[in-house]
Amino acid sequence: MNKVVFRNAVCALLVAGFATANTSAQAGNERFLKVIKKGTLVVGVKADNKPWGFRDVGGDLVGMEADMAKDVAKALGVKLKLIAVQSSNRMQFLQQGKTDLMIATMSDRSDRRRIVGIPDPVYYAAGTNVLAKKGVLKKWTDLKDKPVCAKQGAFFNKQVSTRYGAKIVAFVGNAEGKTALRNGKCVAWLYDDATIIGELASGKWDGYEMPLVTEDTQPWGLAVPKPERENIWGRFMAGMLYEWHRSGRLLELEKKWGIKQSDYLVKMNKQLQADHSYLK
Repeated sequence: MNKVVFRNAVCALLVAGFATANTSAQAGNERFLKVIKKGTLVVGVKADNKPWGFRDVGGDLVGMEADMAKDVAKALGVKLKLIAVQSSNRMQFLQQGKTDLMIATMSDRSDRRRIVGIPDPVYYAAGTNVLAKKGVLKKWTDLKDKPVCAKQGAFFNKQVSTRYGAKIVAFVGNAEGKTALRNGKCVAWLYDDATIIGELASGKWDGYEMPLVTEDTQPWGLAVPKPERENIWGRFMAGMLYEWHRSGRLLELEKKWGIKQSDYLVKMNKQLQADHSYLK
């Protein structure tokens, strides 16, 4: 059976079952039932983090994570609405019901799992590094007492400030931080290595490099509302994540968006291709 048809059939059966369930059970599936009823899935993605989530020349939100959102909407058989989110508001948007799902370069941490529902397996992994002019930095300790551009809400800002004495200059968006770097207001722009690799591959950063050894590699998790993590919405997304890894879809999207192949995605693809327990 076609995978999409299979998922849609499963969704129909599950929704029918929940429609007759008690109020308590429905409370844990409120957002999922809302999506099915309205026929529209609202997903929070980044608008300033190319190639993960950004606006094209026409102003539309595109990128690898936007494509993942399209896959989910297609599997559910509903329309898709993308909403731009920031690191500082992405979890709040999910909590407040402004989005149904969030796929926005969010590191998977225990404190965040207490706020939103992060299904397993996670979809990516990246570490902390910097973008800087060639020859300016050689080691992390070179950041001591120097201004470093960063984005508000990023967990690694405090770590780099505490660990290496960098003076973090935080901006609301990535575009502002990168512009400040070009204008010489900071010695480096602090972010995850996956995004920096994408920036360098864009051809717009001649004379710049990612000079440091990547630290604190973190898994990236998408999120559903916390009450739905162990209910139908979270379990459905866990199935999507499993199939994305097993089928090589995430590797395909990496290639499409010019992202250097991730060791994590290669490992997960091989592992889940060899694991046929889900068919039993």
